[in-house]
Amino acid sequence: MFAASGQTELVLVIVVAALGAFAGDHISYLIGNKSAGRLREKKAMVWARNALAERGGLVLVVARYIPGGRTATTLTMGAVRHPLRSFSFFDAIAASSWGLYSGLIGYFGGMAFEKDPIKGLLLGLGIAVSITVVVEVVRWVRKRRATQASPERLPVDTSL
Repeated sequence: MFAASGQTELVLVIVVAALGAFAGDHISYLIGNKSAGRLREKKAMVWARNALAERGGLVLVVARYIPGGRTATTLTMGAVRHPLRSFSFFDAIAASSWGLYSGLIGYFGGMAFEKDPIKGLLLGLGIAVSITVVVEVVRWVRKRRATQASPERLPVDTSL
């Protein structure tokens, strides 16, 4: 909002946001790298390593926009020792695109709600709650369908 009112330089906001995201992702990567230890040879970690070797860059960029996805992905990439050079390259793309996206959302949101920032805050909270509700309803429906689709184990009548 400050960028929209001319009090802050939009380009600087975008650059600082991208640099902060890039640094945070690398800290998360290093934490995963240092803490995985004995987990590296577990079946799930082997699967994750293979999946990330095949399309890790795409996963990293997309995960940036999924709540919780960025943290899980960067920790896992560190834990499976995904090559740092590849991680850094794709993380630069992810962090830059996210910085641009976030800066522009803030800028245009600031323009739209410059005179009444509370409405902007309420709209943002409303969108976040709505997305959360939709995700949880979809999860509930999928779980219910999976439960209904699985055959129930009925006792076998052996008296015949």
